[in-house]
Amino acid sequence: MKLAANPFTRAIREKKKQIGLWISLSSNFAAEVVASSGYDWVLVDIEHSPNDFFSVLGQLQVFAATKTTAIVRPDWNDPVQVKRLLDLGAPGLLFPMIQTVEEAEKAVASTRYPPRAIRGVSGGTRATKFGRVTDYVDRVEDETTVILQLETAAAVGRAEEIAAVDGVSGIFFGPADIAADLGKVGKPMDPEVWGIIKPAAKKLIEMGVPVGTLVLDPKFAAELLNDGFTFVACGVDTSLLANAADDLLAQVQGELS
Repeated sequence: MKLAANPFTRAIREKKKQIGLWISLSSNFAAEVVASSGYDWVLVDIEHSPNDFFSVLGQLQVFAATKTTAIVRPDWNDPVQVKRLLDLGAPGLLFPMIQTVEEAEKAVASTRYPPRAIRGVSGGTRATKFGRVTDYVDRVEDETTVILQLETAAAVGRAEEIAAVDGVSGIFFGPADIAADLGKVGKPMDPEVWGIIKPAAKKLIEMGVPVGTLVLDPKFAAELLNDGFTFVACGVDTSLLANAADDLLAQVQGELS
């Protein structure tokens, strides 16, 4: 049995626009609700949600049955957690709060086997279909997406150096945390935030580095993709549910006499 190709890794290498959705409800049933929508990729979030390894596993199983690639964000640049997520079969990882070249190298190293790096070896995992995938060791590094998230002005200033680390698949800008770093908590769309992100993103795009982000404005998401961003998430499942519930209630209340 051969390792399946990762369509997201290949798509961003080829600079094909990839539309994504943030998955934070921590439920395989909720994931199944959106799995057939047809998003190119989703982000199963551990950092800011109550996910654990079993809930992540359930969501990976849901998306594995679709054409949507499920990228997982661990809560930190932790090689032990990364090892377990890769063994579960996560097709890619988004590492939060990468600040330096050294942290970028550590992130990549946790996805690579010795002697080059530090990922622990286990043959009988879900990732290898419990030992049935015969070319896993040879191909997994090339198929696994490794995305690094920049969340401070200082990190954005080092974007080119961080992106140049061997094994990095793409750079993700976190506007919410960049806004907080600038003293503008809760204002991810502030012009000053994007005044930092856009020039850095442009330089990376010119280098040929795939660039992504999360924004909740669909028109702005499309604008970024049209301007050269490769992978952009345009919504969060929790926000979609909350907004739809609020709007429905308001509509009915507005019709009451």
